[in-house]
Amino acid sequence: MLSKFNLLFAFLVFWTKMHVAHSKSPEMTVSIDPGVEECFFHNLKFGSSVDIEYQVIDGGQGELDINFNLWSPSSRLIVADFKKSENTHRHTVQEDGDYKFCWDNSFSSYNSKTVFFEILVDTDGELDDWNWDEEVGLTAEDVYEIKVQDIQEAINRVHSHLTKVRHTQDQIRAHEARDRNVAESIFSMVNNWSMIQIIVMLAVGAVQVIMVRSLFDDSSRVHKLWKKAEMQASSYMHFN
Repeated sequence: MLSKFNLLFAFLVFWTKMHVAHSKSPEMTVSIDPGVEECFFHNLKFGSSVDIEYQVIDGGQGELDINFNLWSPSSRLIVADFKKSENTHRHTVQEDGDYKFCWDNSFSSYNSKTVFFEILVDTDGELDDWNWDEEVGLTAEDVYEIKVQDIQEAINRVHSHLTKVRHTQDQIRAHEARDRNVAESIFSMVNNWSMIQIIVMLAVGAVQVIMVRSLFDDSSRVHKLWKKAEMQASSYMHFN
C-alpha cells in the first residue's frame, strides 16, 4: 500500500520541481526612456518552445506602442514588431544559447514607455521524464492501491492548470495596470484643464466687476481712462 508519507514526499518533490520550472519563466515590468533600447537575455535549450508576451501599460502622454525584436545567439533576427501596443509570439528553439529580447523606444523623443513582459518556456518534458519511483523511493515489490502513473498524470494536470491560472492572472494584472495608467492620465489632464478654466473665469469676473464699478466711481483710475477715451472720441468725431 502506498503510504501517506510517500505521497507527501512525492508532492513536495513535485512542488520543488514546479517552482524551478517557474523560475525559468521570468516576468518583468520595465520603464524604457525615450530614445533608448532595452535588451534582456535568456538562455534557451534546443527543442524547447518559448512564448513571449508583452504589453505597453503606460505611454506617458504619448501612444501605447513600442518596437520589439528577438535575436538568436547567432545574431539572427527572429521576430520584429514595429510600434505595437501588445503582442504574443511562440518560437521553437533551434539552437542553444542566450537569446536577446529587445524593446526599442528610440522613435519617441519625449515619452517613456512602461512595458510588462513574460517569457514562458515549455518545460513539460522535465516532469514527464522524471523517474517517480526512484525519487519517491518505491520498489516494484510495493503494492499500490493507486498506480504511480495515475498520480503522475494527476499532478501533471494540476501543474498545467496552475500554469494557465498564473498566466491568466498575469495578463489580467497587466491589463488592469494599463487601464489604471490611462485613467490616471485622463484624470490629470481633466484636472489641469479645469484649473485653467477656473482661473480664466475668475480673471474675467474680476475684470467685469472692476469695469462696472468704474462707471459709477468718479475717483477711479479706470473711470478717468473712460472719460479720456470718451473725450478723444468726441473730438475725433467733431473734427470729422
